[in-house]
Parts: sequence; structure tokens; C-alpha cells
Amino acid sequence: MSLLFKSYAAVRPLLFSMDAEQAHNFTLQRLSTLHQNPVTQRLLPTPPKGKPIQLMGLTCRNPVGLAAGLDKNGAHIDALASLGFGFVEVGTVTPLAQLGNPQPRLFRLPERQALINRFGFNNDGLDTFLSNVKRSNWRKQGGILGLNIGKNASTPIEAAVDDYLKGLVGVYPEADYITVNISSPNTQNLRALQAADELSSLLRALSEKRKELSDQHQRYVPIAVKIAPDLNQEQIAAIAQSLQENGIDGVIATNTTLSRETVEGLPHSDEQGGLSGPPVHALSLSVIRGLRRELGADFPIIGVGGIQSAHDAQDKLDAGANAIQLYTGLIYRGPALIHECIRALQD
Repeated sequence: MSLLFKSYAAVRPLLFSMDAEQAHNFTLQRLSTLHQNPVTQRLLPTPPKGKPIQLMGLTCRNPVGLAAGLDKNGAHIDALASLGFGFVEVGTVTPLAQLGNPQPRLFRLPERQALINRFGFNNDGLDTFLSNVKRSNWRKQGGILGLNIGKNASTPIEAAVDDYLKGLVGVYPEADYITVNISSPNTQNLRALQAADELSSLLRALSEKRKELSDQHQRYVPIAVKIAPDLNQEQIAAIAQSLQENGIDGVIATNTTLSRETVEGLPHSDEQGGLSGPPVHALSLSVIRGLRRELGADFPIIGVGGIQSAHDAQDKLDAGANAIQLYTGLIYRGPALIHECIRALQD
């Protein structure tokens, strides 16, 4: 095991003494610095081989992916990929740069190994995002890269499709798959796009545009949709139907939750935003099970939310997921969690 893995437990108290968003940015910068220096690259771990999987027609090196949100601007793709992920997803990117919500907007709930964020799709915009993606080597080395798109906060919800189409057109040449994020709780009214009529209208427009782009670029790029955990079975069934009717290739379940039932009374539990970490695990499993019942055996599902151990990762697959993604677990467990999950899921 590398020095980086061994030292994370010792370094975490220092990181947790910092403002959460400051620690987030600091960690990404240090990781990229390590990766870019040939001398310090040896501190990075050699990932276990893992078991390649087929996902939306793509061959991933293993079923453990990085969830969108950790690297919003695609500025640290190669460094993050070096930790051993089978696939990496970056974003959410919006057509225009935006500051997001006022700080502070990221809060730790260590008693539950959870986070609450209300970032609000803060990012440097599509042009900068694409410049960063083009500079990375992960795809050139055979890695699978997902690019996650959203709408600007200033765009009225009734015009949201325009932003998603701009995002689709922009990222299409650089993506192995594209994720449509309609489930962040931090952009006003965004989750309304999960309603049956609105979702069908959006997905129909994206599917039609994808046909044009496929002909133009002579390559087919799968589209996945990321949904919320705060859905009942009727809503899940309607979403599943829309995904299939509109030729969508996969679904990511789930984003963060608005529920505070499992963290009531804890410091920061009353902060506005999406809750991630173990409190989302059971909610995510319920959505995955519902999706699998509706979608049948073969439709690709990526499970995300509350994975803090190999056991949690296996729970996602047992519920019906084909692969998993990590985010909050990395904050609390460090990069060793990646290898733990890879080893557990390789059988």
C-alpha cells in the first residue's frame, strides 16, 4: 500500500480542521501536484487489477467509478483516475460559468460520515471545462470518461432543454458517456424535470439531437440520467418508462437527499442543501430495486450514495446495480476505499 493510503487517516484531522470546501480544493490540488511530479508519483498507489465490466456498451477497467461533483471543472481527471477508478465522471458543467450559491455551502456531519452541500452547480463554464478535458490523458490511455451536464441557474425551468442541448453538443466529442443531471436539489425547480411529461420532453429532445451528433461525429455516445433518492414507486416507474421510450442508455441512482430524518439534531443538520453519505444508502437501494423491477435485467444502472465500505458497494450490486460510484466515502475513508471496493467486487 502506498504512502498516500497509509497517511490519509493521519492527515484527515488536519483537513477536517479546515473549512470543508477549502479542504476539498486543497486536496485536489495536492493530488494533482503528486501526480504531475515523476518523483512523487511513486506515492500514488498501484491499483488492483479488478474485473473489467461492460457498461452502456463501454468496457470499464472495474466497476468502481468516481461520481460527478468532486471535480466540477474536469481539472483533475488524470490525478483522480490514477487512484484506481474503473471510470471517472466529472462536472456538473453548465453552458455559462456561474458562481453557485454563497459560501459556506459545504458542511460535514462526522457523526454520520455525511455531508450537506448546496454548491448550486458552481463551475467555470463549458469552454473552460472542455479545455481541461482535452488536456487530460485518461481517455487517450483507454479510460472511460463521463461528462455530466446541467442547466444554468439563471435559465428559466421552461427553457431548461436549451441548456441541456448546448451541453450535449459541447461535450459530445470528448465524452465516453454523458450524464444528464436533473436531480440536484440546489438549482431551483430542477427536480421538476423528473416529472413524467417534463422528463419525456427533455429526453426526447436530447435523443433526437444525439442522432444528429452521432451522424456528425461518426460515433455513438451513451446518455445516462441521474435521478434523486426522494422518489416513490409511481415516480420511479414513470422515469423508467421514459428512459426506455426515449432510447436512454443508463440511469444513475442516486443524487443527494433532502430528507433529514436520520441526522436530526446533529450540528449542521438544518443547513439547506443535499445530504450525502450513509443516510442516503438505504434510499438509494430502494430506488435501485424499483428501477430494476421496472427496467428488466439488462438496463444499465449505476448505484451511488452512502458507500463507505465494500459491504455497502456489494449492497448496491445486490439491489440491481451494475456498477457503483464513490464521493462522500472518499472524504471520510480516503482512497483506500477505492481499492477495497475493487477487490470486493472482482469476484
